[in-house]
Amino acid sequence: MSAKQIVYLNGDFLPIEEARVPVLDRGFIFGDGVYEVVPVYGGRPFRWAQHLARLERSLAKVGIANPLDTAGWTTLVDMLVARHPWPDQFVYMQVTRGVARRDHAFPKGVAPTVFAMTSEFPPVAPALLASGVSAISLPDERWLHCDIKSTSLLGNVMARQKAVEAGAAECVMFRDGFLTEGSASNIWVVRKGTVFGPPRDNLVLEGIRYGLMAELCERAGLPMELRRIVHAEVLAADELLLTSATKEVLAITELDGKPVGSGKPGPIWNRLHEAYQQARTA
Repeated sequence: MSAKQIVYLNGDFLPIEEARVPVLDRGFIFGDGVYEVVPVYGGRPFRWAQHLARLERSLAKVGIANPLDTAGWTTLVDMLVARHPWPDQFVYMQVTRGVARRDHAFPKGVAPTVFAMTSEFPPVAPALLASGVSAISLPDERWLHCDIKSTSLLGNVMARQKAVEAGAAECVMFRDGFLTEGSASNIWVVRKGTVFGPPRDNLVLEGIRYGLMAELCERAGLPMELRRIVHAEVLAADELLLTSATKEVLAITELDGKPVGSGKPGPIWNRLHEAYQQARTA
């Protein structure tokens, strides 16, 4: 972190220590808002158009008018990134419904709160790439609008904490016997050379990695299929993968204390990891 980490809040760039939000902001009271996390490689936001499109979708689904147009968001992020010395960063953007008297119903005539910050994006440790990570299985007990990238993340927080307490890096969640996702990642199953993922619906956050994974699979010459995946298929996977903005593509090499496949990152992960490195520099 630089000596002065600068954030954006409602039109101003200021040191993070000076940023203040009223206690009646609905993001604080209700978790009433949405967010995005955008990787920045070499000073350039990665898959920027796709992140903006998902932000727009999330805002529309919760009934918050987008406070900025494409040019406005682009300028905001470019200015924020330029204020920090790191070549690779990840930008967090958040929009809440704004400040109003505490009442569950949407207030009228309230301006959204717009906040953004950026942090250094260190590369995934080579040792972690070489070993993969462990995960545990959990029932998916979150709400039924996981396609909205909402700041209401208590369900995800609880799931991640259970993984931490079990000594694991992530959880693999199931709803009614079908794979959904991790607490902060999309989960992929590899079987006989094909990459499988859950379908795009309200039960999973359609990570930017969905579209990216399709491109990576094409680049690597791998078939990909989205469909319902039962618990037994996950247990029988040749490889398990997770993808996220900050973890990129990682192999899950242990699930519930048992090795996945050979217990090491497999050949499909290796091909997708190489394809990702090519995509981020393209």
